[in-house]
Amino acid sequence: MEIVYVYTKKRAEFGRQCNFSDRAAELHVDIVPDASLMESFIERNPVDRGTQCVQEMSEHEINTERYETDTRGINHTEGGWPKDVNPSEIEQVMRYRKKVEKDENYIYTLQGLAGVVEKCIRQNNAIDIYEEYFENIDVEEAEEPPSARTINVFRDPNEKKRTATHISWYPDGPKKLAIAHCNLDFQGSDPETSMESYIWDIENPNKPEMTLKPVSPLVCLEYNPKDSHILLGGQYNGQIAFWDTRKGSQPAEVSPIEHSHKDPAYKTIWIQSKTGNECFSASSDGQVLWWDIRKMGEPTEVLYLDPTKKQDITKVHGAMTLEYEPTMPTKFMVGTEQGTVMSCNRKAKTPGEKIVALYPGHYGPIYALQRNPFFPKNFLTIGDWTARIWSEDIRDSSIMWTKNHTSYLTDGCWSPLRPAVFFTTKKNGTLDIWDFIFKQNDPTLSLQVCDEALHSIRVQDNGRLIATGSHSGTTTLLELSDGLCSLQRNEKALVTAMFERETRREKILDARHREMKLKERTKSSQGQDEPALEENNEFEEDLVAKSETEFFELIEKEKKKLEREKASKDLDEEKQDGRKGSPIQEVDEEQEKAEAEGTEK
Repeated sequence: MEIVYVYTKKRAEFGRQCNFSDRAAELHVDIVPDASLMESFIERNPVDRGTQCVQEMSEHEINTERYETDTRGINHTEGGWPKDVNPSEIEQVMRYRKKVEKDENYIYTLQGLAGVVEKCIRQNNAIDIYEEYFENIDVEEAEEPPSARTINVFRDPNEKKRTATHISWYPDGPKKLAIAHCNLDFQGSDPETSMESYIWDIENPNKPEMTLKPVSPLVCLEYNPKDSHILLGGQYNGQIAFWDTRKGSQPAEVSPIEHSHKDPAYKTIWIQSKTGNECFSASSDGQVLWWDIRKMGEPTEVLYLDPTKKQDITKVHGAMTLEYEPTMPTKFMVGTEQGTVMSCNRKAKTPGEKIVALYPGHYGPIYALQRNPFFPKNFLTIGDWTARIWSEDIRDSSIMWTKNHTSYLTDGCWSPLRPAVFFTTKKNGTLDIWDFIFKQNDPTLSLQVCDEALHSIRVQDNGRLIATGSHSGTTTLLELSDGLCSLQRNEKALVTAMFERETRREKILDARHREMKLKERTKSSQGQDEPALEENNEFEEDLVAKSETEFFELIEKEKKKLEREKASKDLDEEKQDGRKGSPIQEVDEEQEKAEAEGTEK
């Protein structure tokens, strides 16, 4: 036995030795029973006691350590050749092949294999193993309620978390995600905060596939649709950079800071061109800059977002988002900090004609702007507490809008497969999925993705996968149910009818409003006093309300008329079949016809 500690105290200092001995028990206190205390107690009879003959167990929770995986690749080269033959040299390979073909064993081997191969070929010709036996039979699928499930979660690997400000999908299929991380709070970034952004493989959330190392944190990041190795990024300091993933983590080229934006570059978009090298960017400094990534020394073109159309840099509106539709290569749209959408034409002859139209409607910055993939004339805007759908033909008001939410909206986009479906994110961590054919006042599906604000959303081109980025840099990948990503019956026709009806309604209201303004001007020009003008304003408001009520009454009348026609057709069919309706129904029909004639008169 190993001595751990040695006592060096002398025995004399231990004190007196303790001696123990046995002795008889002694009675110190004897309490005599008191019979009077019995009155304070009641005998309990019977006495029930429950016992469990079960082994006592306890429940504990524990999180296992995350298992990190690593992906490695291997290259297979052509083998089986003799050492003196180099497979890359065509002459040596041809010489060796001729030598083998002259060998007698080669011919005998081929003849032996021919019978086996011929048998397999005859089998393939006799039976089509890929034949579809039930191709023409329609399978009725039960309608399932709209739902979504979480597939993966990608977290910011750094200790100091940053917001996932932008997401871009890999153009050649749902394989990778490029996520831009940046702290957008003014002077809220710590000097030690990382500036890196990442590319993730969607099947491996443990480690990013590639790290992008910009000069300044990336606010936005976009894959080149023509070359999946090229990415374009807008930085917090206003510079524009692009990466070639084959050349490493550092940017291939960065725009000079003196020719770049003066504020963060909030949006960059690739332009449809033959070379695939052209792009443009927008910033809150009020400029839209066009770039060619082969010459990043200075922008090829500049546009100032001046609503007065005079290209005055002192009156510009800051840009927050861009919209570009490849089918309309010269047109683009800008969402501003002031809540206005600017429709622009790049190829206009004069600077004043470059800003074509203004669409005011939001009370704060517009965070998302996108045309409907099926109906390019209609576009979606996300700002303040509402999402709005606009028509290019009407500039003063949107044709459809959601109710005012209690939480601020941060981003949104259309579904690439369904014209009636769009998605919105909110600051309370909720993802709302809207299907305005099914519901107009409330979202079809509302998901609580996380407990913090969601800042970005992007849908994959197949319409099934959605990626949302949160305030702490966590990106959640969701998969939608079949009903939300497959085109419904007659959906395009229904959406067309709905957009046309709402556009027509807004045009009627707009025309009535202009008519009232014209009357007001003519009366004021005749020298009427101020009280009369106030009465005219009240009269104008009454007329607007009256026109709305007349519009909805007209719709209700048309509905009733259609119902009556349908009911009369059903009655005619019943009479032809020899069926007789009850006398009460006939009286009701006569009353309805009399009422209809009265309303028409």
